[in-house]
Amino acid sequence: MFKEFFSELLEGNLIGAKCKECEKILCPPKSACDCGSRILEKIKLSGKGKIVSYTVTYVAPIGYDKEVPYVVAMVELDEGPWIVGRLEVDAERAEKEDLIGKRVEVYGKEFPTEQFYPDKQRRVVPMFRIIE
Repeated sequence: MFKEFFSELLEGNLIGAKCKECEKILCPPKSACDCGSRILEKIKLSGKGKIVSYTVTYVAPIGYDKEVPYVVAMVELDEGPWIVGRLEVDAERAEKEDLIGKRVEVYGKEFPTEQFYPDKQRRVVPMFRIIE
């Protein structure tokens, strides 16, 4: 389901998994819940949430140096899980404004692949846009 997660992101959809044992929602989906159950069902999530933390990246890992500066955010989805992705704001705005608590929606964006990324065909990154 993990590859499907990225394909759906490119279509503007966010999918996760719901544990049938404890009802926890997992996003991105995993093959097993934190409770140990493997009885999971695919669910569609709203794709909306709020920023709980973010940072501006000026020094990137190998292979990402042409993409700096960029903003990475941790978002708490309306359904509960927290996911990480890039925030669609420039570094200057992120440095000047307090973006914690801002409402966002998720989508996927394709970037060039690089040597350490597992999928050599494409690299899809979760992105967030502020919807205030």
